[in-house]
Amino acid sequence: MKRQILITSAIILATANLLFAMTGREIINKSEQQAKPKSAKTKVIMNIYKGSSVNSKEFILMQKTTKSGDRVLITFTKPTQIKVLTHTRTDGEDDQWLRLSSGKVKRIVGGDKSENFVQSHMTYEDLESRDIDNYNYKTLADTKVNGDACYAVEAVRKKGILTYSKYILHVRKSDFLVVKIDFYQKDKIFKSLENQNITKINGILTPMKIVVTMADGSGRTELIVEKVLYNIEIADSAFSKDALR
Repeated sequence: MKRQILITSAIILATANLLFAMTGREIINKSEQQAKPKSAKTKVIMNIYKGSSVNSKEFILMQKTTKSGDRVLITFTKPTQIKVLTHTRTDGEDDQWLRLSSGKVKRIVGGDKSENFVQSHMTYEDLESRDIDNYNYKTLADTKVNGDACYAVEAVRKKGILTYSKYILHVRKSDFLVVKIDFYQKDKIFKSLENQNITKINGILTPMKIVVTMADGSGRTELIVEKVLYNIEIADSAFSKDALR
């Protein structure tokens, strides 16, 4: 009789696991509930590896959540004076502007967004925000990233111009932090992004190193956070188009 009870209990537990398994959207919703700063100022070292060469750059990233949406300003301090300003939009693609070293300001639109960002392995589109409602989600088999158990969620854009055919998000089970993203083009992996050296700063989980690696072995870009300040006073005017000049 005890054997029968144990078998019955195992069946009940297995059934319960199936009933309460989270959908892909539910996993992403939990990830979105991570504590986020209202504002931030971050100093970043960017190392771009191509073959045997390394190209190093430095920039300051400022971001702020405003009533009209999120604002991000990237200002390169070495070796050039390039700036990139992004205004998020809930009703369409984000607005982006690029200030060249010459001082000329151009708006980044359409196909320009698929271009490489300052010769790195990231694009201007990669710098944009993502509205989770614009994607369909599907859970895949669980994965591990750097030894951490993760949910794997496939995200496919519902409509619009697509640089990537889909994303695979690896969400750490312990805290629902996205620790890796695989970018696909035509159902073939194109590149991967990993959040590494994750540290909690003022209650906010912060990757101190981000690595973007091309799947074909052509190179990688590393972003190393040297310093970050959260929830500081930044005037809205710091994110106006005039700030690019």
